[in-house]
Amino acid sequence: MTAAPLQETRFRLSEQQARELAETYGTPLYVVDEAHFRQRIRTYCDGFRAVAPTGELSFATKANSTVALIKIAYQEGCSIDVASEGEFRAALMAGVPASACHLHGNNKQIGELETAIEAGIGMIVLDNFEEIECIAKFAGHGTKFVIRLAPGVDPVTHAKISTGQADTKFGFNIMDGSGERALLRAIELGLPVIGFHCHVGSQLLDPEAQISGGELIAKFAAEMKVRHGFETTYLNVGGGLGVRYTDGDVPMSHADYCREIVVAIDKALADTGLNPKLAQEPGRSLIGESGVTLYRVGSVKIVPAKEIGTRTYVAVDGGLSDNPRPALYGSKYTVERVARKRPDGTGSGGDRTYTVSGKHCETDKLFGDVQLPADLAAGDLLQVLCTGAYNSSMASNYNRYPRPATALIFRDGSHTLIQRRDTYEEMLAREILPKELA
Repeated sequence: MTAAPLQETRFRLSEQQARELAETYGTPLYVVDEAHFRQRIRTYCDGFRAVAPTGELSFATKANSTVALIKIAYQEGCSIDVASEGEFRAALMAGVPASACHLHGNNKQIGELETAIEAGIGMIVLDNFEEIECIAKFAGHGTKFVIRLAPGVDPVTHAKISTGQADTKFGFNIMDGSGERALLRAIELGLPVIGFHCHVGSQLLDPEAQISGGELIAKFAAEMKVRHGFETTYLNVGGGLGVRYTDGDVPMSHADYCREIVVAIDKALADTGLNPKLAQEPGRSLIGESGVTLYRVGSVKIVPAKEIGTRTYVAVDGGLSDNPRPALYGSKYTVERVARKRPDGTGSGGDRTYTVSGKHCETDKLFGDVQLPADLAAGDLLQVLCTGAYNSSMASNYNRYPRPATALIFRDGSHTLIQRRDTYEEMLAREILPKELA
């Protein structure tokens, strides 16, 4: 029997939309579709609440901290997960109450903690013993605390986005007793600890690691009740569900993913008398597939290449500074020319293999061995799918290039900027030329 084709879940621009957006706002350009983003949140939430009716969905803003997108996530019922004072300030700018925000981080600074607690942040995820001692000075402000645990789970994902194993900078190890000592010290200092947190990694295409993480922190909660009478009322199993960067990536549905995790946690808590509120904090799986990046081709160059004879490079007007993930993780994406035919009606005449490169002073190979029309030429538009997560939030000014603008397509098809392109004046405003160098 032939397998059913995969359902396409990624947003992509029509030819008309792409050309209009590029003409209006320039390229490179991040584009997010409002309706698609809202639907992703609703689908995930529906799947989660079908098995955990009181479950909390928290949007991990590290994936994309654009203020307008934080606003949408909050409007759809998400609390907001922030990993820095900057992300916290972005959430406040979006109109999110501080009480709806959760602060993460493995090395939170005193200033960050003071700002968050004085603003009335709802939850802080405790990560190390020094932090526990520091936070004790601010107790009594109404902020709740959870303890981040390292459950010793090594997920199948890239090493640089794996965070739940024993050898990690995040949280308190369960196996060596650090998690238990952290709980007892926090209680001793009077901190209102309500439960535990873990996050095993990102871009997980099956739930095995997340299930193991959830089971382990649930069992830990049960042990803390038996040993110390601690009643866990909150368990956060993090995020991590992968997205469809390429046709070879086949993530589980939100509903199946949530069901398998919650069933495992419920089993681990059976007969313990504990019934904690369950939480997840997805980022990539909510916003990733809702965004694309538009580039314009600048040149096409054929060069000699060992073993394969020649290689054809396509240079675009962006690169490492607007998408560092290929350089950091070897990440792959789906790349398409906006139209198979040009406005004059001429066809592509089939595909050929290209290497899409950026314009920076590095190798800056964005996307290797991609299939694009054989007549690809300067001036053509390319759209890269699934760039809603970790592109805008990781963008830089390397080589003094302005970070791209972000456009939002509203549900009625109209569009607007939600983040404008950097100006050179802003880029250089931080510079100080001492008078001694005059």
